[in-house]
Amino acid sequence: MSRVLIIGCGGVAGVAIAKCCQNSDVFSEICIASRTKSKCDAVMEKLQPTTKTKITTAQVNADNVEELVSLIKEYQPDAVLNVALPYQDLTIMDACVATGVDYIDTANYEAEDTEDPEWRAIYEKRCKEEGFTAYFDYSWQWAYKKKFEDAGITAILGTGFDPGVTSVYSAYALKHYFDEIHTIDILDCNGGDHGYPFATNFNPEINLREVSAMGSYWEDGHWVEVEPMSIKREYDFPQVGEKDMYLLHHEEIESLAKNIPGIKRIRFFMTFGQSYLTHMKCLENVGMLGTAPIDFEGQQIVPIQFLKALLPDPASLGPRTVGKTNIGCIFTGVKDGKEKTIYIYNVCDHQECFKEVGSQAISYTTGVPAMIGTMMVVTGQWKKPGVFNVEEFDPDPYMEALNKWGLPWVVDENPQVVE
Repeated sequence: MSRVLIIGCGGVAGVAIAKCCQNSDVFSEICIASRTKSKCDAVMEKLQPTTKTKITTAQVNADNVEELVSLIKEYQPDAVLNVALPYQDLTIMDACVATGVDYIDTANYEAEDTEDPEWRAIYEKRCKEEGFTAYFDYSWQWAYKKKFEDAGITAILGTGFDPGVTSVYSAYALKHYFDEIHTIDILDCNGGDHGYPFATNFNPEINLREVSAMGSYWEDGHWVEVEPMSIKREYDFPQVGEKDMYLLHHEEIESLAKNIPGIKRIRFFMTFGQSYLTHMKCLENVGMLGTAPIDFEGQQIVPIQFLKALLPDPASLGPRTVGKTNIGCIFTGVKDGKEKTIYIYNVCDHQECFKEVGSQAISYTTGVPAMIGTMMVVTGQWKKPGVFNVEEFDPDPYMEALNKWGLPWVVDENPQVVE
């Protein structure tokens, strides 16, 4: 029985909260906290009659360490699940260190203002040393390792789907199918249709920043960076069909390169339709994806934040999205001296997700693993002082939980490979 503070109340948080409430044997009490308390109250009113889990709510500004510390001290949770914005990872980690409470999140830290001189200096040094220019990387959070060790608490980074489940798949493949993994191709396919000319399936600010960035992959011990969307492949996804997919930079490449011994190449591909790419390129060309504040009629506005206000809320897409997602990893390597290839993946149906928890599959495939990662920590199955990525722990209980809580997986031992 545990008490967990959940920070955030968007689409992913809604799924994670619903799943915690289904799992009352582990989550006896939860507190939902967000900048907008009315959102938390609405979720509580909807779920409380359906669960034994005791739900409370609170208002908190996750950018403010003092407010976070005060709330944690008042609620006294066993763990904090961060499903707020990646911009807020470090303030929440600071609060957890100050209060001696375990920390779990779904995505690595990003700076909100990429023109901030202090952040920029560290970023440019990393670009030079590491060879990739993405605005997000794990170095900021890995730097908390000693703080968490000294406090005797655990931080689990990236327990969404990708990163998260894809990394657990990698640990599982290494444990059960390979003596050595040589290549990993992570494939993220959304075959869903929401009917809008243009919308993003998760936070538009994060999504558009990620997709418009330079692509990169890990090969032979170093990063190879390529122009955005310049590497395209076609893949016939089980239960979804043939789709165009494009190589992106993604954070789990960074941790898997560090934690999977003998790895020679890791790539990440995501599917996009031509309409999405055309809209995005047009918005980028006119400056709407900019992250630096501009002056508009005497007010400072950030273009991408203004665009976010214009686009459909990803949390509202559930009722109108049809189709399926397919997310997984293709592994090649060696077992008993012989070359081997397997594909571990999950297929998730948008409408089934909506029937169960009122969300589309993108939020579902992130929110379910967020609950599972938190469960691993509060039950003591994944618990030791320090800062860790999910592939650093025993994958078996997590993989069992995926089957139990709505994300069953398949192992194909004769898959189509990506060129």
